[in-house]
Amino acid sequence: MAADYTVHGVPSLSAKVVGSFAYLTIKDRLPTILTKVIDTIHRNKNKFFEEYGEKGIEAEKQAISLLSKLRNELQTDKPILALTDGREDAESWNQYLQRHQGLHGPDEESVSWFKSPWLYVECYMYRRIQEAIWLNPPINDFDVFNEGKTKSYFESQRAIMALCTHLEGVNKSMKELSDSELQDNFNKLLLVSLWGNKCDLSISAGQENSQKASPLESLDSLQPFILVDDSKSVWLTLSAQRPAQSGKEPAARVDIVLDNAGFELVTDLALADFLVSSGQAQEIHFHGKSIPWFVSDVTAQDFHWTMKQTAAANHRWMSKVGFQWMTYMKKGVWSYHDHPFWTQPHEFCDMAAEAPDLYPTLQKADLVLFKGDLNYRKLVGDRDWDFTAGFHTALRGFGPAPLCSLRTLKANVQVGLQIGQGEKLTSQEPDWMTSGKYAVIQFDSPKSEQ
Repeated sequence: MAADYTVHGVPSLSAKVVGSFAYLTIKDRLPTILTKVIDTIHRNKNKFFEEYGEKGIEAEKQAISLLSKLRNELQTDKPILALTDGREDAESWNQYLQRHQGLHGPDEESVSWFKSPWLYVECYMYRRIQEAIWLNPPINDFDVFNEGKTKSYFESQRAIMALCTHLEGVNKSMKELSDSELQDNFNKLLLVSLWGNKCDLSISAGQENSQKASPLESLDSLQPFILVDDSKSVWLTLSAQRPAQSGKEPAARVDIVLDNAGFELVTDLALADFLVSSGQAQEIHFHGKSIPWFVSDVTAQDFHWTMKQTAAANHRWMSKVGFQWMTYMKKGVWSYHDHPFWTQPHEFCDMAAEAPDLYPTLQKADLVLFKGDLNYRKLVGDRDWDFTAGFHTALRGFGPAPLCSLRTLKANVQVGLQIGQGEKLTSQEPDWMTSGKYAVIQFDSPKSEQ
């Protein structure tokens, strides 16, 4: 079960290792994020009063009190506590905690912030933030991260305009493109989506982290920083779904498991637009988070808001592209889904057992794209893998469909590298796994024998 700290002799990353990235995250970055959340709620005090009167003020005080307590528990390495909000996922979380507690003998230390797997306690913090909001109606629908996500979108306007203008140009010339030109355009938009993952507000602890310049202009200069590039396998997987006879509908369904709102989401929507308009895919299923998560992750509200904002932009091509995206949604060519599993601490190899309704859904896809760092950590288990361990091995049986991870590195876990590649990077740039400077496009198919 995922509660075991060691799999194949490979331990989970943990803040137990003083000075490690996990340690610095728990010690410094997470308390900073909690402080910003408390500040955000306090700054909205007048809004809560205007909307709800004294009840709003009381809820604001109570939520801040719970979050201050949470920050103290984290900073003093207190035991992890069971959830008390009674939401549909609370039982699953509490069972996960019990399994961890069951791994400890009576003489061992408790399951706590600095001694337990980093992936678990980081996810747990965001779930506890949500608990503090849910337990305090009438502000229980407040998204504490919404301001940052909205700001990130607007600060990336120039880059979004450039991307929409490029997309419009590609769509206009689509019928004249040869197969190799189609592949070239696909590669460009795949790379834009990959590097869009740099815009992550949790890694910057909520500091401004938007995309200013046109993302297309820097693709060539960024190419040397892609450590694994399986984009050819992704294209071949899509091409295999195209009918031999022209005039027939493409059969492919592509699922995109989203990461960040703001500019990154726009890059994902642009890629999805190209997949449909080029005939590479017939339908796209987007998967987002059911609650505000990891500061900038996409929720249903972010997803629909982004399309509406793009359609309403005072820019010809942004507006046209935004309307096209909304049309895809209305026609059911695109669809948005969320599931509690995406905001639980489970690694993906446990999905079939823990989310028996979600796994078969992904099995219907011809390709699943997993965006970003958190999805990568859950794919490979956030463990201290050897750099040369195979991606297929690290997935530990997770393979609902051919899948690809598009990720810029912001956590110290990486598999699938060549012999010596990781060691060389470590000697040259000690923080290469956490700086967001490097990236991977890693593909795996259930048929792979790596």
